[in-house]
Amino acid sequence: MTPSRRAGYRLLGPHFDYLLHTRPAEWPIMAAHTLMGYLLAVELGGVWRGERLGVALLGLALWVICLNGGTLALNSAFDRDEGDIAYLRRPPPPPRYLAGVALALMLLGLLGAFALPAGYRVAYAVCLVLSVLYSVPPFRLKAVPGADWIINMWGFGTLSPYAGWAATGLPLPPAQGLVLLGFCPLFAGLYPLTQIYQFEEDARRGDRTLARSLGIKRSLWVSLGAVAVGFGLFAVAGWRTGWGLGDSWRWWALGISAGAWAALLLRWLRRHRHMTARDHQRGMYQALGVWALTDLAVVLAWAA
Repeated sequence: MTPSRRAGYRLLGPHFDYLLHTRPAEWPIMAAHTLMGYLLAVELGGVWRGERLGVALLGLALWVICLNGGTLALNSAFDRDEGDIAYLRRPPPPPRYLAGVALALMLLGLLGAFALPAGYRVAYAVCLVLSVLYSVPPFRLKAVPGADWIINMWGFGTLSPYAGWAATGLPLPPAQGLVLLGFCPLFAGLYPLTQIYQFEEDARRGDRTLARSLGIKRSLWVSLGAVAVGFGLFAVAGWRTGWGLGDSWRWWALGISAGAWAALLLRWLRRHRHMTARDHQRGMYQALGVWALTDLAVVLAWAA
C-alpha cells in the first residue's frame, strides 16, 4: 500500500475505495484534454485576461470529476477487475454500492450542467448515455468489438475538448471544428493500446474487446493508421485556418508530435512478439505521454 493510499484510508476509512475507483490518477489527463477546448476557444491572450474562466472551470470540474470519474467507477463496478487497470494499480474490490454511487455522481454533474450553455449540456448528456451503454449489462458495449472503439473515440477524443469549448458559449468555426474532429481518429489509435496488456483479464470475463478481436499486431497497425488519419485532419485544419510559409513553426509543432507517435508505434510493432503484459502496459503509459504532447502541440499551433 502506497503512502497516499494509507493516508486516504486513515481519512475516509473503507469509503476511500469509492474514490479510488473514480481513478483520480486519470483526472489530470482528462482535465488537460478538456481544457484544450477552452484554450482554443479564447486563445492564450484570452486566458491571461481570464475570459470566461468561471464557466470553463465549472465545466471542467463537472466533466472530469462527475462524468469521467463516475464513468470509470461505473465501469469498475461491473468489470470487477483483479489485476491492474488503467490509472489504478492493484484495485481494491469494488464496494457494494459502487454502481449506484457512480451513477449518482454522473447525474449530479448533469444537474450542474444546466448552469452552462446548451452545447455543453448536450455533450454531457450524450456521454452519460454512452457511458451507461458501455459498461452496464445487458448492453455492455465494451464487450462488443468495434462498439467500444466508437464510443471512446467520440466520447473522449472529440466530445471532451468540445465540452471545454462549449462551456464558453462561443461559436465553433469550421477549421477549429476539424481540429476537434481530428482527436476522434487519434483516440481511435490510442484505445487499442489501452487493452493489449489486459488480454488475460478480458479473456477471463469473456469480453471480446477490439484489441482481443484484432490481435496485437493488427491492433498496432490499426492504431498507426488511425493516428495518421488524425494528423491528416489536423493538416487540413491548418490549411483551412490559413497557415502559410510564415507559420512553419506551427507545422513543426504538429510534425514533432506526429513523429513521436510514429516512433512509439513502429518500435512497438518491431518488439511486440517479445513483450510481456507489463511491457505492453508501459507502452500504454508512453502513448498517454505522447497524447499529452499532441494536446500541447495543438494548443501552441492554434491558440498562440
